This record gives sequence, C-alpha cells and structure tokens, in this order.
Amino acid sequence: MGFMAARWRSAGHMESLDEWGLGGRGFGTFITWFLLGGDLYTAYTFVAVPAAMFATGAISGFFAVPYTIVVYPIIFIFMSRLWSVSHRNGYVTPADFVGGRYGSKALSLAVAVTGILATMPYIALQLVGMQAVFETMGLGGNNTLAKDLPLLIAFAVLAAYTYSSGLRAPAMIAFVKDGLIYLVIGVAIIYLPHELGGWHSIFGAAEDKLTATNPATGKPVGVFIPGESGFSAYWTLALGSAMALFMYPHSVTAVLSTKNRNIVRRNAAILPAYSLLLGLLALLGFMAIKANVNVKGLDGLANPQLAIPRLFDQEFPSWFAGIAFAAIAVGALVPAAIMSIAAANLFTRNIYRDFIKPAATPAQEAKVSKLASLLVKLGALVFVLAMDKTIALNLQLLGGIWILQTFPAIVIGLFTKWFHRWALLTGWAVAMVFGTVEAYNVVNPATKKHFGGSLANIPFTDKQAYIALTAFVLNLVIVVVLTIILRALKVPEGNDTTHPTDYLADRGDPGVKDLPELLDEGGASPAKS
Repeated sequence: MGFMAARWRSAGHMESLDEWGLGGRGFGTFITWFLLGGDLYTAYTFVAVPAAMFATGAISGFFAVPYTIVVYPIIFIFMSRLWSVSHRNGYVTPADFVGGRYGSKALSLAVAVTGILATMPYIALQLVGMQAVFETMGLGGNNTLAKDLPLLIAFAVLAAYTYSSGLRAPAMIAFVKDGLIYLVIGVAIIYLPHELGGWHSIFGAAEDKLTATNPATGKPVGVFIPGESGFSAYWTLALGSAMALFMYPHSVTAVLSTKNRNIVRRNAAILPAYSLLLGLLALLGFMAIKANVNVKGLDGLANPQLAIPRLFDQEFPSWFAGIAFAAIAVGALVPAAIMSIAAANLFTRNIYRDFIKPAATPAQEAKVSKLASLLVKLGALVFVLAMDKTIALNLQLLGGIWILQTFPAIVIGLFTKWFHRWALLTGWAVAMVFGTVEAYNVVNPATKKHFGGSLANIPFTDKQAYIALTAFVLNLVIVVVLTIILRALKVPEGNDTTHPTDYLADRGDPGVKDLPELLDEGGASPAKS
C-alpha cells in the first residue's frame, strides 16, 4: 500500500514539497481523520501509555486521556488560521510561517532546529515499540545482526515507501492501522476482563500493587487515584502536553495537507473519538498487573514497555496475538513516516533553502527533503540499535519540553505580532536551557540516572509540575518584558510579509492558490534576515 500510494490522488510525480511532503494539499475530512489519528496515536502510545499505568499508575499514564480531550478545542481555535496563512503564502512548515510573520531567519531557524530535535527521538520510540513486539514474538537470533534483523527490515520498508510516496503512503496505510487498533482494543476490553476475573479483580490488583511501598524509596510504587499532592502534577502534564502536541512538525504537516480550513475544524470536533479509545487502551496496563506478566527483557532487566505485548502473547489465542502485534507494528510505521517527512521538510525549507541555496527549485527541494527523510530515520535507528533505550526515552522527555517553547512564536503569532522577534528568540533560548537543566536534575530513584522523569518542583515552591509548562511560563514572562523594553528602545522589528486577511482565507478566496499555481511560483518566499 505504501508503494502504491505514489499514484493515489496524484499526477504520478513527487517533484515538489507540496506533492511529496503535503500530499498535494488535497485531503478531505475522512482521509484527514485517519491521517491525524495515525499521526497522533502512535505505536508508542499503544505501548507506553498502558506501560506507564502498569509501572506507576494514574499520574504518569492516565493524564494522556484528559490531555487528548483538552487539545482539540485549542487546535479548533488556532489551526484553521495557520492553514489559511500557509495556503495563501505557500508555507510548508511552521518555521516558514514564523519566518514570514517576524521577518527573522534566526527565529525561523530556532523553530526548525527545535522541531527536528524533538522529532528524531519520537521516531526512535516508534521503532522501540516495534522492537518490543519483535522481542515478544521471539524473532531474531543471538548475534547482534540476527537480533536486530527484523527491525532493520521494517526500517528498510519504511524508508523505501516514504521516499517514493511521501505523505500519501502513511495516509493510505492509516486506514489499515486504525482499523486494526480499533479491532484489537475492542476485543481486549471484552475478552480480557472475562479471562482475568472481571473489572473488580483487575482494579483490585492494580490498587494493591500501586499502593504498596517501594523498598528502594520508602514511598508507594505508584498512584492508583491521585491525592491532593498529585493534583498540580496531573493537570500540568495534561495541559502542557495538549499545548505541545500540535507544535510538533508532524502534526502541522498533517493539518496543512487538507484542502480547506473547515476540514481542520471538523476534525477537531470528531477526533476526540480517539480519546475514548485511549481511555480503554490505558486500562490494559491494569490488566497486565492482574495477569502478572513478566516484563524482563532479553537483557534480564525489567522493561515496562514489554507489558502490553507480553499481555497479548500470554492471554490471547496465538492467531489473535499475531493480529494485535501487527496493529502495533503498523501503528509504528504510519507516524514514523509522517514524522520523518515533517523533519525533512523543516531541514529543506528552513535550513537548506534559507541558508545554503536560496534559489532552490521545487524539484530540488523535493529531492533534498527525500534524502533528509532517510537521514532522519537513520538517526532514529542509531538511537534504537546503538544506545541505551533510556537515552531515547530521555530525549523524548526533552522533546516535549523543547517543542512547547515554540508556542509563543507560532500560536500567539497567529493572532498578534506585538511580540518582538528578539524577545521571542531570547525567551526561547532561556526556556530551552532552563527546561533541559531541570529535566537533567530529575534522578530516577531506582536506576540513579538523570532525566528520570518529566516532573519537578515549581521554583520556590514544593509543588510538582510538568517541566515543559514551567519553562513555558518563564519563556512567556521573558518575551513580554523584553518586548516592552525593546519597543521602548525602538529596536527595529522584522518585516511581516503576511496580511490580516491571510488568517481567515479559505479555498476559493482570492490569493489562496491551488497546487499548480504554487508550483509555478516556486512556493513561499524565503524569510528576510
């Protein structure tokens, strides 16, 4: 399907970023719903959310459910504006918009680099999800090459179909992925409670485990129902994650591939159907506790990411366990493809074209982006094969902290240009350093490793909060204060190449170009320095 997608709804060529990287900017409501669902609800979600419920309970796991509910009203408000200004100006990436809005290549570069940094470990974690399935299935041999051969084959397929078909490939495969996942979760929610003695028994086993004392820390193993001390951690994780989700470049890429702005709003209204799925999915973690699954990996160390594959392997008939594993594996290929395309588009538009070859043609951009997508996936593969898995997990933690710091430039920039470009750049830089240092100082009590979690005390208080949101507040304060100072000093602002009417334009309005017109004009104009 991935290779066939090259000729799906296309002229049979992939010689521009609009065709290869945005699927011709022509997806409707139905396709977009599957594409965004496949993009946002990944294999890592399938594996990691219930794994967090299995290991430490509600705060680290179930916060994902309210966060995916909170996110949709947020994107309903601002994503249609980003669609409009992007289609009128030929923008392909969020950094394109920032460069045009503030007339600053430096700020555009900061957004692009942040997006690439945050995306690469995200791709790696999709491969980690696949690896957990392969390990559970017993694929691979004892030597290094044989052990990693299934993952290498999956990587090669992913790289090949993404290179040839672009965004159309994950859009087409998303139909299969989402159908499989809905099937597996539906069966699991009906079948497994019957096998495990009912919901009362499942919740009882989870409560017993999570409220027991951890000998290493002298504190409970996890949180079954958050108490008052966990409230700030829970709501900041939910809100901060919701604000960060659509800052990731792959989320923006899926949105910009739609053919009009109302499709974006319509999907914001119907995508919460996935949140119901996620709520049921999270409860698989409690089922794994009741089933007493063995989560020791081949290295002999406990790995909670194995909880759900091992649960399926242990409790399902072998034929249906195979379908469940296929759902996780295909669920990794779809978002990994979109993420690599989005990261490649950022490199091509906001590094290659802005700083290396400003006169690049659409065909040259597409060629560079295809090659960059291969390098991004190769970097993710190196994370998985050559490094400690916790490094990829740590970088994913940093990814959420980093990507949220682009929120002021992108989202607030859609409504006002009051913020000064140098204030935005300074706030971004300070928040990036603060968030990284705070995350580094969180030490896992069991492993004694740094980057041991996503929560830390709010400065000068004993209340824990999501580090990304604390850094974001610091970012915003700096931006506001510096903007006032820079405006008082009359420091020159950048040239805004957008127009107020751009933010409400829709397909068919004057200036909103169809794909052939964009190709004739060579895409968006590069940002001024």
